[in-house]
Amino acid sequence: MTPFNEQQPDRIHEERREQIKSAALKVFALRGIAGTKMSMIAAEAGISQGLSYRYFNSKEELFTLLVEEAMERAQEAVQNIAHLPGTPVEQIRALTIRMLDASHKHYFLLLQQAQASDEVPAKAKQIIAAYSPQDTIGGLIPLFVKGQQTGDFCAGDPYQLLFLYFSVITGLMLQEAHSAEGHWLQDVDILMKMVTK
Repeated sequence: MTPFNEQQPDRIHEERREQIKSAALKVFALRGIAGTKMSMIAAEAGISQGLSYRYFNSKEELFTLLVEEAMERAQEAVQNIAHLPGTPVEQIRALTIRMLDASHKHYFLLLQQAQASDEVPAKAKQIIAAYSPQDTIGGLIPLFVKGQQTGDFCAGDPYQLLFLYFSVITGLMLQEAHSAEGHWLQDVDILMKMVTK
């Protein structure tokens, strides 16, 4: 057997796991853990429910794994924003586009669901608790303050303004779930006008 043929089952297994995770992320983001069944995840992935259990033992296991990935992505995005080129306004705009992009928005919505639901598995709650608000939203405060000092962002409590900013983003994401893909792009400039002078 050639090395390629030996690696084939591992590659197929990993691709199937990613297919199931991607489907689960979308379903959890829109329905939460309480409103999701493994059968829904399997249907979204285009596989049988029985096959999904060959890769993951339960929806709770999948949810917890996805929460961990979402927290890592959120922390990475906040840490990287300061390294983006441009002014604070341009950096926040780039972050906004990234969060609303189809490849990222479901992670953001998943975290919203995880923080709002009472049925979140204990391990997922521990993962969320391990990250301080400073690691996520709070990490944007210095950038926002810098933008206020340069006169680009609105005056006021930066934490409150960022809370409102994220509330609007969440609303756009939920609206996007029921409209054409990319519809939100025209709303980014309007959102930026809400936080800038």
